[in-house]
Amino acid sequence: MTLAGKTAIVTGSNSGIGLGIVVQLAKAGADVVLNSFTNHDEDHALADTIATETGVSARYIQADMSNGDACRDLIEKAGVCDILINNAGIQHVAPIEDFPQSKWDAIIAINLSSAYHTTAVAVPMMRTAGWGRVINISSAHGLTASPYKSAYVAAKHGIVGLTKTVALETAEDPITCNAICPGYVLTPLVEAQIPDTQAKYNMSREDVIKNVMLQRQPSREFATVEQLGGTAVFLASDAAAQITGTTISVDGGWTAL
Repeated sequence: MTLAGKTAIVTGSNSGIGLGIVVQLAKAGADVVLNSFTNHDEDHALADTIATETGVSARYIQADMSNGDACRDLIEKAGVCDILINNAGIQHVAPIEDFPQSKWDAIIAINLSSAYHTTAVAVPMMRTAGWGRVINISSAHGLTASPYKSAYVAAKHGIVGLTKTVALETAEDPITCNAICPGYVLTPLVEAQIPDTQAKYNMSREDVIKNVMLQRQPSREFATVEQLGGTAVFLASDAAAQITGTTISVDGGWTAL
């Protein structure tokens, strides 16, 4: 499976799921554009490392995904967008009556509105090019809910609705739009939480993972960033040309319950 000659933009991609997707797209031959809100030397060095290791073009473009104009500028600065991965996201947990308005606004802006802004600019580029893929990273929480995550659940459900709408609007074009819905994924951020959770519950690492962190994930195993990257590569491939407007769950059976 090769994506040679295609350019992929992945928002929120200097770590975690986004970086895992970038690496797999680059390994499949796509040129890649990394993004986050920071603009550090190590961000650009990361892009250089990916380029060196995979032989593709890799660039880093800073953009604040909470700002609509910055989201649109990201796509325009890239100059070409064959594959758009809307991945940027943040989280905050609190009961609805205590949920800070500023956190609600930030989560909706970054997790949902940013995808509207980037897609609105990218789709005309894809139409001009005669090919395109929009892949939105939703969540198991885009299909179900948990308490204390009102903004996150609302945004991720919104991403699924946006995915379906864009798919219908592009159905007669050689463009697809789909959402990946991960469950719990083993990222550096999650890995760093394990020792504290062990101490809190006085449990072994294995028990914390299976009985606390993955309580709702029937496989009792984390998804990996490589698996999510592989799913994105598949959705970008010609094999997925007739897959559009749907969700693919990578959640160990969570949403089967």
